[in-house]
Amino acid sequence: MRLDDFDFVVSPEMIALEPPADRASARLLTLSRSSGEIAETLISELPNILLPTDLLVLNDTKVIPARLHGEKSSGGKAEIFLVRKVESEGEEWLALIRSSKSPKAGTIIHLSEQVSAVVAGRGENEEWLVSFSGTADFLSWLDRNGSVPLPPYIKRAAHEKDRQRYQTVFARESGAVAAPTAGLHFTEQLLDAIAAKGVEIATITLHVGLGTFMPVRVDDFTEHKMHRERYNIPEETVAAISRCRKRGGRVIAVGTTVARTLEFAANGNVPEPGSGEADIFIYPGYSFKVVNALITNFHLPKSTLLMLVAVFAGREPILAAYRTAIERGFRFYSYGDAMFIS
Repeated sequence: MRLDDFDFVVSPEMIALEPPADRASARLLTLSRSSGEIAETLISELPNILLPTDLLVLNDTKVIPARLHGEKSSGGKAEIFLVRKVESEGEEWLALIRSSKSPKAGTIIHLSEQVSAVVAGRGENEEWLVSFSGTADFLSWLDRNGSVPLPPYIKRAAHEKDRQRYQTVFARESGAVAAPTAGLHFTEQLLDAIAAKGVEIATITLHVGLGTFMPVRVDDFTEHKMHRERYNIPEETVAAISRCRKRGGRVIAVGTTVARTLEFAANGNVPEPGSGEADIFIYPGYSFKVVNALITNFHLPKSTLLMLVAVFAGREPILAAYRTAIERGFRFYSYGDAMFIS
């Protein structure tokens, strides 16, 4: 297969630029892996779709307001987009920097009267290594002064409501620069209804990075390099997966971020507990080991996320499901509708 085998056309009006009025009002396209049958329902109907033997795995990462605007000492404007924190004693981050001229090592970007960023040099890929100073609690300062890092296809400035809606209701661990968007559809009431059905719920953490938006630029997509993302799989989640296996249930990943994490750490049909950096690229030829079902949004053409779901359900069934979604006017991408692949 080549990159063009994962192409399709979505008209601009199908891209969801705003979240729905109610999280659980999103439409849900269901696809059976065994029969290829496609049906339509609502996310709010999940308690009637899931089985008491199932296990739902959520990503509890919390999106940080990763977009910062400042001014260089020379007077030029600069935008810093945080990618991920570097493991060090100081407040060092890998970041993208947008300015009229490419910065040099030693460039200072003033973000407020007290807080500034110093460009230390080149980091990984297209990123810069940036060091922040002027505040004892950078994350608290960032929460007050940063902007929500909306995806590039949402071509508008972030609103105040995005601080709540571009965040799952179960977000706990700060560190993501993009939301695990399949989880955006869940409300506390929906999760309570799912639990009341007898479905067990567990969590992992994957701090979603810039790589989720990085285009595949090579026709032979196997040459594409994934960005590393920090993850943690608690021992209690591994125990929940083991219990699910024993009762014959399905491990249902809420989002490709959960699927990537569980598959990266797979040891047989359960993952290893612990923390690390995941860079797994799931493309045709891969065989899923842990995940049995998947709840996911509709993804961009030619993207690594589309390849993942195409591997999970089969390329032709997924493209057929996408054609159906387009014909029926489903909303696409981060604020859009969802699929349940069973």
